[in-house]
Amino acid sequence: MTVTPESDEKTDPAETAEAGSKGPFRILAADKLAAEGLEYIDSQPDCELVNKPGLSEDELAAIAGEHDGMIVRSAVQVTPKVLEKPGRLRVIARAGVGVDNIDLEAATNAGILVMNSAEASTLSTAEHAWTLLMALARYIGPAYRTMYEGGWDRSKFSGTQLADKTIGIVGFGRIGRTVAERALAFDMNVGAYDPFINARTMLDGKVKMFRSFDEMLPHADIVTFHVPLNDETRGMMGKPQFEACRNNLLIVNAARGGIVDEDEIIPALDAGQCAGVALDVFSEEPPPADSPLRQHPKVLCTPHLGASTKEGQKAVSVAAAEQLLEFLRGRGIRGAVNAPGLRVDLTPVQQRFVDLAGRMARLLNPMITRGIAQVNIELQGEDIIGAAGTIERATLVGLLADRFDEPVNVINVRQVAEKRGIKVRSITSEESGPRGSQLAIEVHGPEGAVDEKTHPKDRVRRIVGRVYDDLRPRVVEINGYYMDMIPAGDMVLLQNEDRPGMVGMVGGEFGQAEVNIADMAISRRDDTALMLLKVDTPPGKALISRLKARPGVLKVSAVRLPGEPK
Repeated sequence: MTVTPESDEKTDPAETAEAGSKGPFRILAADKLAAEGLEYIDSQPDCELVNKPGLSEDELAAIAGEHDGMIVRSAVQVTPKVLEKPGRLRVIARAGVGVDNIDLEAATNAGILVMNSAEASTLSTAEHAWTLLMALARYIGPAYRTMYEGGWDRSKFSGTQLADKTIGIVGFGRIGRTVAERALAFDMNVGAYDPFINARTMLDGKVKMFRSFDEMLPHADIVTFHVPLNDETRGMMGKPQFEACRNNLLIVNAARGGIVDEDEIIPALDAGQCAGVALDVFSEEPPPADSPLRQHPKVLCTPHLGASTKEGQKAVSVAAAEQLLEFLRGRGIRGAVNAPGLRVDLTPVQQRFVDLAGRMARLLNPMITRGIAQVNIELQGEDIIGAAGTIERATLVGLLADRFDEPVNVINVRQVAEKRGIKVRSITSEESGPRGSQLAIEVHGPEGAVDEKTHPKDRVRRIVGRVYDDLRPRVVEINGYYMDMIPAGDMVLLQNEDRPGMVGMVGGEFGQAEVNIADMAISRRDDTALMLLKVDTPPGKALISRLKARPGVLKVSAVRLPGEPK
């Protein structure tokens, strides 16, 4: 298959979000993937597969930027050094759930989308948690060891029946719900806690939802965790919780190491505060060989096997490859980890508003001369609300991309804005205006960044646009000046005193410079006017300088936008 030439030039994912990219795409498999995932990539006519698992950090850093996409599992470490020279790399797909081995901050700073294929391993992960639970309840681990060593002690391994027991599920996403369905099949009482679910019950009233983990804990005979590791979940099962739980409590953690405070497990077991703990994940993996967790008779350990089934590994590898190519082809984003709100599976109208947002922001940009403190993005219309996150990112790219030396695109632009203290607000309304859906961008400068000569209405920069039934974008207002023009190609904005002869003077200057005016919109406000001109060729610095020097001309700026969308 044809090899794409090497290049350091980065393709803006905003372009991918609008129309997709054409291959061939160079895909690096930097970890050992299931054969089905590799075969899927290799079978695609627009892809070139580079299968190089087991590279060192230096080796991976040397070649990462030569590829459009990278697929990893959990073995390889994608460090800041690996991403220091991102080149053409646009997306990293993790075949599996966690992304602990990928430096998300470095990837985001480099404008690289990170995604995982968590959904594909749901069944395997849930089944392993259930396997741990059943084995823990019936002492399968120590009973097997006794038999293996030649012993026979039935009375020592009297277990716990699951029917009629109460299981508390922490995290009621895909895996938590799958565990709950199986618990119901075992005639168990099911309760759950999930901070993102505001309901009294789930699964047709069969699962009671609690308002907090501490509220649920005293009611549970078994607790199983299915949440990510973050500041809210780290150590959430700690000393106070062990002291508050039932003495016969069984705990299963097949989510992330550190959710259960490992330093408190052995003391709680020895004190009789807890009856048994099953762990598939650890704060340090692998845990030290002399860790007491490995040897305690009431601790059941497995070496992070949650998704380790043939079916699970096949599913996550193929899903990761499919998701990666969907993004590169501009057909959708699934499993995004570092770009919340970004979508590319948009309707034609939503695609036009994303495109319009970027054009409007770039048109407004030259008028922002005193910095940006806050950006408000107002969306009116039910048909475009679903694209709010993508429109927001396209707006920020248009406002910020030309202001910094570092690369700015739809993946990293929110982080770029946050680092500089720029507040971003998206305001949505399902109600459309009398002329249909509408987008407004409002930019506020820092306090004290205006002078006495600045018109009060100019202290906030505002631009409004619409997309009509013909799917052609329009700018209908700039800073209180009303107009109707398609923002495309080379454009000039000129603010002037509203007095006779200004239009003729401007036309004369353009004529003398042999720059043809293709379209012109003129709007008046108070004692000033705004001309928005579309020209056939770039106006040039000399013409802009002459216009600025003319009496009555207040401001002039030139902007080059993409051609009119087809």
